[in-house]
Amino acid sequence: MLSRLLPRTLTARLVVTAVGLVAVVSLVIATLTTLAIHRSLVDRLDSDVQSALRRVTEMPMPGSPPREAPYGDLDDDRPGPGNQAPGTLIGFLDGTGSRAFVLTEAYDEPRDLPDEAVEELDDVPVDGRVHAVDLEGAGDYRVAARTLRDGTTLVSGLPTRDVDDTVAALLGIELLLTLLGVGAAAGLGVVLVRRQLRPLTEVAATADRVSRLPLGAGEIDLDERVPDHLTDERTETGQVGAALNRLLVHVESSLEARHRSEQQVRQFVADASHELRTPLATIHGYAELSRRTPDDPVSLGSALHKVETEADRMSALVEDLLLLARLDAGRPLERAEVDLTHLLLESVTDARVLGPDHHWRLALPDEPLTVTGDEHRLHQVVRNLLGNARAHTPPGTTVTVAAAPTAQGDGVRLTVHDDGPGLGPGLAAEAFDRFTRGDSSRTRSSGGAGLGLSLVAAIAEAHGGTAQVGSEPGDTTFAVTLPR
Repeated sequence: MLSRLLPRTLTARLVVTAVGLVAVVSLVIATLTTLAIHRSLVDRLDSDVQSALRRVTEMPMPGSPPREAPYGDLDDDRPGPGNQAPGTLIGFLDGTGSRAFVLTEAYDEPRDLPDEAVEELDDVPVDGRVHAVDLEGAGDYRVAARTLRDGTTLVSGLPTRDVDDTVAALLGIELLLTLLGVGAAAGLGVVLVRRQLRPLTEVAATADRVSRLPLGAGEIDLDERVPDHLTDERTETGQVGAALNRLLVHVESSLEARHRSEQQVRQFVADASHELRTPLATIHGYAELSRRTPDDPVSLGSALHKVETEADRMSALVEDLLLLARLDAGRPLERAEVDLTHLLLESVTDARVLGPDHHWRLALPDEPLTVTGDEHRLHQVVRNLLGNARAHTPPGTTVTVAAAPTAQGDGVRLTVHDDGPGLGPGLAAEAFDRFTRGDSSRTRSSGGAGLGLSLVAAIAEAHGGTAQVGSEPGDTTFAVTLPR
């Protein structure tokens, strides 16, 4: 229930907190000031009471000759009222003829106090100190008492009415000033807090605009940013603004990556469907031909051979796709010591047999190079790189295969360089993408499906390495770096 009454907005909370602090501080100051002034006034009044007690003997009693009635026979030690101000209380308490009165403006006509008040004065301690009393019919007084030589108790006092009135007036003024201060603090607090929170409001507005963008699917143009003047990290608001901008950058890059992934998946599905549809169509056609000519052994044999060829090609494509899926899923590879020097020697020897029209060169260090990895997959990397160079360069091209330790000595760098025509414009950036081929017409003169280089990159990454390409006419180099 209490939580519902509390302000919800930050502006309201800050204003209420500031106003509350002003009110508390004002009340504390007012209370301390009032107590100090009241104490000072009471001390001054007590000093006046003591002075009045000393002056009581200076003048004769009003309304009677000196040393005579109303007190009966008085000796020389019996005092008179002295030079006292109106309102001074004087009392003589002797048990039988006790009397107490208050001086008025008409000095000779004092106002006698009732017997009840006299009895209360009789209870005042005779110790020379000032005490507070509330006399019936007279009000509040500060009084002091002492014993005279004849045993009579002399009591003198002054009313606290002036002190009480002064303190009451002071309290009224302090209350008024406190209310004015609280009101001013509330008004100025609202203005200043809103002004100080305006940058935070602008940051929130940016976040709100971003939250209303359709980020579910498709290409997203996320160009909303917090203005630069609100990203100064030396301030709290700047820290929020800078953090929001960094978040928006991450979100934008993630959305772009998601969009690219969606596009790649669509392209992957389309390319895979195309690559599988062609051999399936071929198999279907030759199966139909063999059904129509069951008695022609030549046609039947040719059909079965073609069916077998296309089935092998389709199986190889499926195996490559399955391998890519396993590598994408992070399936662990075999980890064993692989003699990379021996692997390159065998691969180049095979390449010379498969591509006799090319010039194959091998550049290896004197010491054997070894890495830890999956020998079968690394052999596939080298075979794909050499097959790519053989299939996409004209006869007479020189292909140089080299391997050497990296500059830091913690890895091996394998390169396949050729002096052929190089990759087409813009193709180098997509060389390791799946189903990327230099021939955009989808002809299969080279017999590949565009997965060879993507397998090279995936296998290298699975070993903790990288695959790169640099290409210019007459100078193309594929490089694979593997950790040792």
